[in-house]
Amino acid sequence: MKGSQVTIDHVSKRFGDFVALDDIDFSIKPGEFFSLLGPSGCGKTTLLRIIAGFEFPDEGTILFDDENVIPFPPNKRQSNTVFQNYALFPHLSVYENVAFPLRLQKLPKNEIDERVKKYLALVQLESHMHKKPSQLSGGQRQRVAIARALINEPKVLLLDEPLSALDAKLRANLLIDLDTIHDKIGITFIYVTHDQSEALAVSDRIAVMNAGHVLQVGSPFEIYESPATQFVAQFIGETNLFESTVVNCEAHKTPKGEDDFMVTLNTPALGLQAQLAGDTQATKEEDKNILVTDWEHTDVGQKVAFTIRPEKIRITLEEPDVHGRRDINVFKGIVEEPIYTGFQSKFYVRLENGTVIKVFKQHVNYLDDGPEIAWKDTVYVSWAADDGYIVEDINK
Repeated sequence: MKGSQVTIDHVSKRFGDFVALDDIDFSIKPGEFFSLLGPSGCGKTTLLRIIAGFEFPDEGTILFDDENVIPFPPNKRQSNTVFQNYALFPHLSVYENVAFPLRLQKLPKNEIDERVKKYLALVQLESHMHKKPSQLSGGQRQRVAIARALINEPKVLLLDEPLSALDAKLRANLLIDLDTIHDKIGITFIYVTHDQSEALAVSDRIAVMNAGHVLQVGSPFEIYESPATQFVAQFIGETNLFESTVVNCEAHKTPKGEDDFMVTLNTPALGLQAQLAGDTQATKEEDKNILVTDWEHTDVGQKVAFTIRPEKIRITLEEPDVHGRRDINVFKGIVEEPIYTGFQSKFYVRLENGTVIKVFKQHVNYLDDGPEIAWKDTVYVSWAADDGYIVEDINK
């Protein structure tokens, strides 16, 4: 079984005056685990239903391996869909639920038996084949639905928020199962979710959607580390994001010898960097703006959005020793809210100018007396210019 390439070719869809999809255009590679990610109402399920054949676009086409499938009904496309609510027949056993698509095709009994047992083994439900759906857990019922969707050996499997009805632990376990199944059978998976952690965990690539538009398509790494827009930066993980103005941009060599630019930003929300006691040289006010590296030249006066992920910020009780490094941004503040979450602590630090910034500190060592940084402590937060990111030109 091999997957198809799926091309969404300038697809638009309206429901009355509401624009559900606006000129969506990208391709999904054969055998890819591809996620459509976005908040409720962004258009991801509508797009999935158009790919499946349950809805028709107002403009554009859907191609499976360069063949336009819009004229074909759902049962004539090389795809099957797994729904949120399982859609199992309650009066049939697990075995008969999975066998149902094959019985419609009137296949020989021995072939049906062989394939049903093969796919029940794939989803680890061989020992439950004679049970009714009501006797299974939510995760088991969803695995039955996946086996039934796969037994016709489609080239594309469409999954419409299949884990949303499960509790957190079951979701995590079934997500691993889905990834394993995908690796074993190698067909194209198109997975709809509003859960960023799910999409990041299993996807080869992700399309981030909002208000009927695709804002960015990329690998989980690209989406997280290099968000294309402010929405993507804020929707994927947690971040600190500020509007800024470029005050300087100069050519710069990375430690690896690559060319980029060191950009100086005036960021009113952050104010000026802390004056460190160890800094014996007089510091010009303009030198206390923040620094960030960028691969592209930005013009002085340009309005941009700047983001720094909380886990990339260092928090210390002592003034950091920057050894005269110009590329380290340092601010002073007070811990307004410490939140201990086991493997890490989240700190909300109020800077000297009143802005609150989020900082995550990983607990890599045993904490004998609890976290060393506590509520109301005066702290320093710092990060390297390479760890910040210019998201976009606000004027665009």
